[in-house]
Amino acid sequence: MPHIIVKLWPGKSDEQKQRLTAAITDDVTRILGCGEAAVSVAFEEVDAAEWTSQVYEPDILGRWNNLTKQPGYGERPARQENAQ
Repeated sequence: MPHIIVKLWPGKSDEQKQRLTAAITDDVTRILGCGEAAVSVAFEEVDAAEWTSQVYEPDILGRWNNLTKQPGYGERPARQENAQ
């Protein structure tokens, strides 16, 4: 624990992915107080044409209340009367 999945458009280099992996691992171990062996990181490349249906709708709009950082693009979910 934890396992972090980074979803992104294709085109980032292996070196960029390795640098991001190292930064994520460093921050997770420092902030959560776990060892490096406990952290795993995966990348899922999603074509731009598929982003809305494969990522934005299910993972962002569909889990809006779970987001700790909201994107600065796209529609926002409709307000729910009884939402807290």
